Amino acid sequence: MSHSHPTLSSPITQYCPDGVGFLEVGKICQVNRGRVMSKDYLRDNAWEYPVYSSQTLNNWVFGLIDSYDYDGEYVTWTTDWANAWSVFYRNGRFSITNVCGLLKPKDETFLHVKYLAYTLWTIAKSYVNAGMWNPKIMSNVMEKISIPIPPLPVQEEIVRILDTFTELEAELEAELEARTQQYEYYRDSLLSFEDDEVEWKELGEVAHYSKTRISANELNHENYVGVDNLLQNKQGKTLSNYVPTSWNLTKYEVGDILIWNIRPYLKKIWKANNCGWTNGDVLVIRIKEDETLSSEYLYYLISSEWFFDYSMQHAKWAKMPRWSKEAIMKFKIPIPSLERQAEIVRILDQFDALVHDISIGLPAELQARRQQYECYRERLLTFRPLNPDKDDDMPPSYTPNNNAPTTPMGGGKSRGIQLIQTTKPFTPYGIIAELPNSIIAFKYT
Repeated sequence: MSHSHPTLSSPITQYCPDGVGFLEVGKICQVNRGRVMSKDYLRDNAWEYPVYSSQTLNNWVFGLIDSYDYDGEYVTWTTDWANAWSVFYRNGRFSITNVCGLLKPKDETFLHVKYLAYTLWTIAKSYVNAGMWNPKIMSNVMEKISIPIPPLPVQEEIVRILDTFTELEAELEAELEARTQQYEYYRDSLLSFEDDEVEWKELGEVAHYSKTRISANELNHENYVGVDNLLQNKQGKTLSNYVPTSWNLTKYEVGDILIWNIRPYLKKIWKANNCGWTNGDVLVIRIKEDETLSSEYLYYLISSEWFFDYSMQHAKWAKMPRWSKEAIMKFKIPIPSLERQAEIVRILDQFDALVHDISIGLPAELQARRQQYECYRERLLTFRPLNPDKDDDMPPSYTPNNNAPTTPMGGGKSRGIQLIQTTKPFTPYGIIAELPNSIIAFKYT
């Protein structure tokens, strides 16, 4: 059975056979930042309009209020923390907090809003400043990102193709979410015991925090765990984008359980399968020697929803909640026999594989779909830059501006592009050359 693959060859051949140009976001978009909104403000003004923020719960909705700052199609991005590169298409009435930025094309007959979102989602991550412990991509950086600007019909076709992939992926994610909820239910059932059925102990009786310190000169991207590479919603970790070059850090060992110490509701937790190092914002829990407790069983206990609910109840600081280290060690856990622990782990490992193992079943299908989507997205959003020096229709007085991004020239008017010579300091169509007393720009006709 043959499958048709997305292609843009016909629109590209028609509209931009010689490539496209690139323009900085700040030249073609209005750039804004959100405003500070406290939880008290959200509570006192609660109603129906979403407020988007950097937190990822509830589809990035921080709260619902009775007013809105924006109405229409926009692109937003997260400016701070681990998701600083995240870009979103928004359509409707909404507001954003101060850890979000907002983009609005100055001319939507020139730049499709959703095309802008898809393009920035692909490239924005490479512009994140991951220094220290707080990754950022601020407005001044976003304004300087150059993006390809094909003709509007090409943008529209790209959006149509990528929307189709997004819808298919959403269907798989909904099915996987239903399976995850089923898994959570069975896990809670297996980990529930009557008070007199097993022995109960406080976590601090059977485990402690790692106190081993080591210098940073043995670190690499694989063994360092920090704010940027512990994944939300119990998804483990990935390679770190940042490796510190100084400080004494905390060592973790195989079987240790690492938890991010800030914003417990993000549920950043990982059971170590290698040795490495982490910073002071990550708690390292290690089972005491000679305890009849397996690290696999303990991980399932403290990655449960009731552990995170307990932690939020005892968290410190309302605006930026942190775990209470003392309260964590007072959390009571059931300790059945090692044989019963092993049986619980065996069953939960099977459930966990059905939900998370990307080599089998629905997770494998979703992973394959994402890889296919990313492949086509990269292909669809990759364009050959133009070389204005080779265009025969350029005016004799033209001299390239080597400090500006290359911009589309096509083949002159014969291919639907009109050159404009103006004295205005800015044109919404993009500058291709700056002359002593004027500017050469272009627009599509």
